[in-house]
Amino acid sequence: MLKLITDLKITFLGTGTSQGIPIIGSKHPVCLSEDPKDKRLRVSVLVQWADFSVLIDCSPDFRQQMLRTDCTTIDAVLFTHEHSDHTAGLDDLRPFFYRQGALDIYAQERVLKSLYKRFDYIFVKENKYPGVLTLNDHQISDRPFTLGSKLVQPINVLHNRLPILGYRIDKFAYITDAKTVSDAEVEKLKGLDVLVVNALRIEPHVSHFNLEEALEFIKRVNPKKAFLTHLSHHLGFHNDIEKILPETVNLAYDQLQISI
Repeated sequence: MLKLITDLKITFLGTGTSQGIPIIGSKHPVCLSEDPKDKRLRVSVLVQWADFSVLIDCSPDFRQQMLRTDCTTIDAVLFTHEHSDHTAGLDDLRPFFYRQGALDIYAQERVLKSLYKRFDYIFVKENKYPGVLTLNDHQISDRPFTLGSKLVQPINVLHNRLPILGYRIDKFAYITDAKTVSDAEVEKLKGLDVLVVNALRIEPHVSHFNLEEALEFIKRVNPKKAFLTHLSHHLGFHNDIEKILPETVNLAYDQLQISI
């Protein structure tokens, strides 16, 4: 059994919902906010330890996100699901491919099939266009697997009726786009130092936790600390929501870094 070493650095690359904040053309007060914490790129995190870097989801804002970090190597990409706000930045992995060679990506079979279709020029086996990146695709399920020195535990989540994955690495877990999580999966999340989970808005939503549901889920898991992500402008201003959250819960924001 792998020995778990809690030495993770987490960088929130993006904390917004599928359209980001501000939304194009919106006059909503949050979209007009001058507070940097109210400006949110599409959701993604970077998890690093020792000399290993793991990206969870590759959003349409991936290039912009990475230019704001000092990360020059990505060892693996984990996908939660196939929706565009989580996958559309795939081609922008090219600079890492040019420096490192083929990159490893991990996803469910359904998600890989979606990527094969949408990015067929990347996965073609013959007569590949010069300069296109190469990816080593790994099909995963809900069974644990290893990345570098770490054990990764996938977490089954329902995004409305779509089965997607969250991920636990040591005492850190990242869940986004969740609407339903079973008691069996919650058991896999016990003993966390940090839980990251989605909280789209105040009002209920068909496929995402709203704020109330996210806080109830955090109570079920009972981590030492929790951060909320995948936030829409309808949730409200960052500083206003921070004032009403429990002591152990905070809103994440773009470029926030935490260590575990």
